[in-house]
Amino acid sequence: MKLSTRNQIKGTVTEVVKGAVAAKVRIDIGGGNTITSTITVDAVNDLKLEKGDQVTALIKASSVMIGK
Repeated sequence: MKLSTRNQIKGTVTEVVKGAVAAKVRIDIGGGNTITSTITVDAVNDLKLEKGDQVTALIKASSVMIGK
């Protein structure tokens, strides 16, 4: 599958925490860095996401905020 998203980061799922509607998915992207994504529980179930899965985080946003 081809995607227009240019920010594609491969990693390993380290944690999936399901709530009533949303789930928090943590992805180890190496170098001591982690990406955390909040997606629907339905999406987690459809993808059958589990700890240890190899995934790709796709980041596409119209704005990125940075604070220091």
